[in-house]
Amino acid sequence: MALNLGQVLDEADAYFMSRSRLHESARELARILDREGIPYAVAGALALAAHGRARLTEDVDLLMTREGLAAFKRAWLGRGYLEITPGLKAVRDTARGVKIDFLLTGDYPGDGKPKPVAFPDPTIAEIESDGFRVLGLVPLIELKIASGMTAAHRGQDLVDVTALIRIRGLPPEFAQQLNEYVRPKYAELWQLDQGRTTRRRAAAEGAIAP
Repeated sequence: MALNLGQVLDEADAYFMSRSRLHESARELARILDREGIPYAVAGALALAAHGRARLTEDVDLLMTREGLAAFKRAWLGRGYLEITPGLKAVRDTARGVKIDFLLTGDYPGDGKPKPVAFPDPTIAEIESDGFRVLGLVPLIELKIASGMTAAHRGQDLVDVTALIRIRGLPPEFAQQLNEYVRPKYAELWQLDQGRTTRRRAAAEGAIAP
């Protein structure tokens, strides 16, 4: 059933206040995985939000190992979670109607083809936010740049990185923390953000000039 405008705005408000169905679903899944001793790290838009870039999303992205995902499915399919397509990775939280996408250690972002940047082991999660472990800023940016570089339909990933550069005030030297494969694209995105900032500043100064 389609949501009316009021429902959409209520859901958006809940999301940005970390009270949405997605946040509830992520927290519950984090509690389950902690009890089961299964390593995980929240990725995707919820990880972006933890690092300062808030935008709406329709699903929860979790980084796990293949063994961890298999263990979770053995224990919890039919107990509040169902596979969306039998035999494939994604599941649905049936209580909240939220899709859970799994990113597996060793797979490759973007076009899925081998490259120097791959989904890492979830135990590298560096921070905790809103009750779950979150992928750190460096691997998050590496994965998003590698994804946006190699898949035409993943342009949003590059937009997200540009937003993180601006929001976090990341310097050009931040590139040295990244895999060499993505450093040139980071530099390009940094320059792009600087250009936009300069144009916005010039436009604002022109608007208030006597």
